[in-house]
Amino acid sequence: MSFKTEFEFVLPRGYVDQNGDVHQEGSMRLATAADEIAPMRDPRVQQNPSYLTVILLSRVITKLGTLNSVNTKVIEGLFTVDMAFLQDFYQRINLSEMPGYEVVCPKCEHEFEVPLDFLMQ
Repeated sequence: MSFKTEFEFVLPRGYVDQNGDVHQEGSMRLATAADEIAPMRDPRVQQNPSYLTVILLSRVITKLGTLNSVNTKVIEGLFTVDMAFLQDFYQRINLSEMPGYEVVCPKCEHEFEVPLDFLMQ
């Protein structure tokens, strides 16, 4: 059994490199436990917890345009709309198969499923 572990995306604006070239098309792989745990030891995250997102995205983005690599400097150089897009994209691909729980309304006894991803919003 195999499943998809890498997903393509197109940034709304794109990363502009030092030559003025715009890089919009890329791919992101599914995150591992190490991707989420290892950055916690980074001094930049300890000083500023918001930096976790920068490190995490630099670990899981496997391609961006024709860049040789994606590192924290590239992520730091993204426009705000692209950063928001990538954070949302990360959540979607990593939580798309998040299990839900069957619950029953105590008043009307209607059964419905509550996905666990509501915790991430």
